[in-house]
Amino acid sequence: MTTTKKASSYIPKNPEFIECNIEKTLDVLGGKWAFLVIRELFCGTLRFGELQRRIPSVSPRALTSTLRHLEEHGVLERKVFPTVPVTVEYTLTPKGQDLHGICHQMKLWAARWT
Repeated sequence: MTTTKKASSYIPKNPEFIECNIEKTLDVLGGKWAFLVIRELFCGTLRFGELQRRIPSVSPRALTSTLRHLEEHGVLERKVFPTVPVTVEYTLTPKGQDLHGICHQMKLWAARWT
């Protein structure tokens, strides 16, 4: 059993007028662990345990909550494979990949100012 969203939901909008969407962006990415999860998924598809090892300070409960939230907002895809035990893999969608520039700019800002 594989759970994925339709490809059409990943087509970006081309707005004629750009309103202040910072609040909307923070609603999707504002969780404490979201950027760290996204950063790790830039490297490619990962399983839950791999993510947990790469972000050792996150609890399993917080990681699960973050993954569900990002999946609900179309930032990542969750694929379930019918194995024993169940195998679950997480991959960034095009919407999630589009965050690479934002993450890079945050990294540069931190290097300069912190």
